Amino acid sequence: MVKEKNIPINKPILFLSNHQNALIDALLIAATSGRFSYFLTRASVFKKPLVSKLLHSVNMLPVYRVRDGWSTLSKNNYIFKTCTDKLKTNQAVAIFPEGNHHINRTVRPLSKGFTRIIFETLSSYPDLDLQLVPIGLNYKEGTTFGDSVALYYGSPISAKSLVSQFSNEEIIALRQTIKNQIKGLTTHIDHAVYDKTIAKLKALNVDYLNPIAVNRCIESNFETCETAPKQTVNWMKRFFKGLLILNLLGPFIIWKYAIKPKIEEVEFIATFRFALAITLVPFWIVLHGVIIALNFGIFYLATYLVSTFIVALLSVKL
Repeated sequence: MVKEKNIPINKPILFLSNHQNALIDALLIAATSGRFSYFLTRASVFKKPLVSKLLHSVNMLPVYRVRDGWSTLSKNNYIFKTCTDKLKTNQAVAIFPEGNHHINRTVRPLSKGFTRIIFETLSSYPDLDLQLVPIGLNYKEGTTFGDSVALYYGSPISAKSLVSQFSNEEIIALRQTIKNQIKGLTTHIDHAVYDKTIAKLKALNVDYLNPIAVNRCIESNFETCETAPKQTVNWMKRFFKGLLILNLLGPFIIWKYAIKPKIEEVEFIATFRFALAITLVPFWIVLHGVIIALNFGIFYLATYLVSTFIVALLSVKL
């Protein structure tokens, strides 16, 4: 589900989103924003050469933090200059200004990195009509297979309307303005009462794909809430999911016993599952397809491929 609000096509854009689900967040924005974007992400995920090449191939740029070592911070000069160069040619850059990811439904304090990009861009090109577009990512669960997600794109904000003196006061105001915008586009639960609030929302069975309604529920002290009846067990969905697992038994065993147990942060579960789905799963299906074609012919191959597609679709959509 995507809710868009007039994303400019021929203007420079800085997308500013909350960050809950590692690489999946960036992929969703890339697939739905309608703009070819460059993404800034934490440098620590670029450590392995193969991963680094993969991330650079999908327009990911590393941002270095103090925890990466003081000596690495100077590398950000090149990264931010790269962002300015992209924006001056009316391209799009996406950043997760919270500075890290977390599965919790809380908009965390924003770092100064995105304000530096804005300041450096406008100081170099004061007439540039840089647009700031806040984004709210809303997952139904966040880690489960067949999950649902809603993206809400806020109304574009002219950066020039918020910056004139390039002062520390404007940095503070920028951070607060964007944080408030993102909080309106995704469920925001205060950290101090997080567990208690989540328990109440779970009991009410709210729809996290509708963050405006959920935030209204929280702000009303749970008096004005849109609730839905708890869903019964969908046996048809379980049946087709079972068929899908049987068909993809090899990748499933590798995922369940070799990959998933080694994932230390839950925010990476969906990312690694997606990586498996676009690498090992196609190989597994092709291997089965070749065996079927050689032994039974093209008709049975076509039947197998169509059946696999239908079973996969039903296991997610039912």
